[in-house]
Amino acid sequence: MKKTLLLSVVASGLLFAGGDIAPIEPAVVAPVPVAESGWKFSGQAVVYYETNDGWGFNDVFDQDSSVANAGIQLTATNDNLVGGVGFGVQLNGIGTLGLEEDVVSGVMQSANGDLNGGYISQLYLTYGINNTSFKVGRQELPKALSPFAFSEDWNVFKNTFNAALVVNTDIPNTTLVGAWVRDANHNHYGTNIGDFDKLNGNDGIWMLTAQNKSIDNLTLTGSFYYANDYANILWADAGYNAGIVNIALQGGAVWFDASGTTDTKAFGAKVSSKLFDKVNASLAYSYINDSNAGIFNVGGNSSVLYTDMLSDEQYPFQRRYNNKFVVRADADVLGGNLGAAYSYEDAKYSTNETIKEFNLYYSTKIANNMDLSATYGYLEPNSMSPDTLNTIRLIGRYNF
Repeated sequence: MKKTLLLSVVASGLLFAGGDIAPIEPAVVAPVPVAESGWKFSGQAVVYYETNDGWGFNDVFDQDSSVANAGIQLTATNDNLVGGVGFGVQLNGIGTLGLEEDVVSGVMQSANGDLNGGYISQLYLTYGINNTSFKVGRQELPKALSPFAFSEDWNVFKNTFNAALVVNTDIPNTTLVGAWVRDANHNHYGTNIGDFDKLNGNDGIWMLTAQNKSIDNLTLTGSFYYANDYANILWADAGYNAGIVNIALQGGAVWFDASGTTDTKAFGAKVSSKLFDKVNASLAYSYINDSNAGIFNVGGNSSVLYTDMLSDEQYPFQRRYNNKFVVRADADVLGGNLGAAYSYEDAKYSTNETIKEFNLYYSTKIANNMDLSATYGYLEPNSMSPDTLNTIRLIGRYNF
């Protein structure tokens, strides 16, 4: 009886103890973290269309005067595949979506000469030691550090190179780049972008670039190329941000080994500024002497010159023996970027011809994934027939 009464008292005490007794929570087991694979995947889908009415063509948008491509690009990278060695691969598929039947008569790029096909645009290994990085294999090269062998972005897909690249940043505010470049898939109209050709036989081309930013607002870059039994190239660029304006100077030379060839000497200047906190405006000038090759990109059509226009991507032969002035302006308006450029060229390589050109371009982004651009080009060479050329280029890119 006493035991029963004692248990009742204890039970009553527990029932009326209120918050003095903490409830027992169930044990929570932390999930085991899943190690990241290190792989990064990305891609883009492209539709590219261009038409012009010059030199044998009837009118813009005619089938005979138009070219087009549709393409898809898949990229996979891993910065530490094994033992600190990184890996990257990029696959490009390119075709026409059947547009050659009724809409166009050619392509901007092809894979192995076929209307539809694919190729490996990048395939490389990377490795880093302290302030030195190595990249070996098929890869893109930047114009800022490789002015005569770089990847261009105006076509369906960028051109690439088979190369070995070394970058070192041990010296404060200085980047040193060394490269050996052997093969390139030349970027051009209707080019077989899947075909990689040797640039200088088995010797290839050697490059050394130094870029220094020790002085505030001043960037100095110098590059030297050595191609055995072919040519030596020296090029320098200086850019200074003076606050109200930016000032840039460039210049260099190409010395050819073959007898009977004329070496290239060229220089350029550019002044740019932001007007009314809205408009990016610039004035540029370039000069090239009477030479065999002029200024070029061994892997494409455009150049490092400040004065390149749309026609320089179409007809790179015109960058020989000329004076050229370009005024350019663009602004973020109408939901995108709207720009225009006008050039005047004294082209002495072709019986003292003068060439005038006007470019109008607009680009916009939709939902952060879709890039759309439209470019119009008007070219007026005074001694050719017909004496005008109109070009329209439309590009859509979806990034994923």
